[in-house]
Amino acid sequence: MNVCCLGSGSAGNALVVEVEGTRVLVDAGFSARDLERRLDTVGIHPGAIDAILITHDHGDHTRGVGGFARRHGTPVHLTALTHHACQSLFRGDERTQIYRVARPFLLGGLRVETFPTVHDAADPVGIALVDMATGTRLGVATDLGRPTVGVRHALSRCDFLVLEANHDEVMLRVGPYPPSVKQRISSSHGHLSNHASARLATELLHSRLAGILLAHLSVECNAPALAREAVGGALERAGWRGWLEVARQDVPGAMLDVEALRWRCGPEQMTLL
Repeated sequence: MNVCCLGSGSAGNALVVEVEGTRVLVDAGFSARDLERRLDTVGIHPGAIDAILITHDHGDHTRGVGGFARRHGTPVHLTALTHHACQSLFRGDERTQIYRVARPFLLGGLRVETFPTVHDAADPVGIALVDMATGTRLGVATDLGRPTVGVRHALSRCDFLVLEANHDEVMLRVGPYPPSVKQRISSSHGHLSNHASARLATELLHSRLAGILLAHLSVECNAPALAREAVGGALERAGWRGWLEVARQDVPGAMLDVEALRWRCGPEQMTLL
């Protein structure tokens, strides 16, 4: 299984996950043209995307979904409520597929498992993707609001996590947002802070967890160094020595081989956890 973040933050989110014969785009929060440019940067032709999975209706996760789907004939998978909330993005000639939350389904060589989150959207979900050939499991959990029991269960066996670390609590408190926006971000239906992300990450540790990508950082109320320090410090104190990085908003990250990461740190991880 390979994973590549095309960009993540309040201005747009998109992630590519590929296994042999299947490439899936998780969210499409950039314009269709920008998605094409970012895919080209990492060596993927837009027409090679087999499906788009949408987690919720907010524009930073859906901005380019209609245009991209029309230009390349890419099927779009989303819940009925999310589809309704995104009506303005579609013209009716796209190939849309409705999925039901907590009902797994297959996309080529991937099993898709969706689970509810409590973010302030029409019907928000997190996603776990499982490589049917190897069993490798990847969890995508941004816009969490708060980590529920169901979220913890869905992410508990992942080999790789894409995990929200949206804001630094001090920067949010003194930042430029009006009080109503600050309250929304920090609420149980908003976004995880760095320290909340660190707590969740340590709860999810197990011997096969090879890597964590911190995502959806706020430009105004966070900094990569702060997120890495908070989450990385907590993980180090817990004895974890896996791969940790912060997703950028402006440029795609590297294409990561999850199995290679796991084997690289596997024996050491087994002795630490």
